Amino acid sequence: MAKYESKIKQINAPVERVYTTLSNLENLRPLLDNIQNNEAVKEKIREAGQDPAQLERLKDVTLTEDRIAFPAPMVGEVALAVVEREENKCIKFQTEQSPVEANLWIQVLPVTDTTSKMRLTIKADLNPMMKMMIGSKIENGLDQFAEMLARIPY
Repeated sequence: MAKYESKIKQINAPVERVYTTLSNLENLRPLLDNIQNNEAVKEKIREAGQDPAQLERLKDVTLTEDRIAFPAPMVGEVALAVVEREENKCIKFQTEQSPVEANLWIQVLPVTDTTSKMRLTIKADLNPMMKMMIGSKIENGLDQFAEMLARIPY
């Protein structure tokens, strides 16, 4: 299995609030709705040479307390399900209905009473060719995802 880690991100919120927010995936719905309607996000997507209309797909994301699922072209639905929670420390996910078996960990630790830090880790079952083709994209995407999670108003 290939392992990828994000950079450590600082969060201006106590670890208890960060964990409580991220351990219930339904708490992410307002964030997804905000991203869809955020002009700054749309502009960054345009700058990257992409079509901001892609954000419309976010309305097809389904969330429950323990699972997030989204449509993926040519694959169908791909989902991540919570498989373990360690209060105020870690949330572990496993892919479901995915062409690639993978795990995702969100680790959170206190820094002070009012700040915390976070790191994301992915372990994916990639063959050597896939690793070469998409490994750096996974790492970049993981860092961007960690940055997005660090900016949530906890």
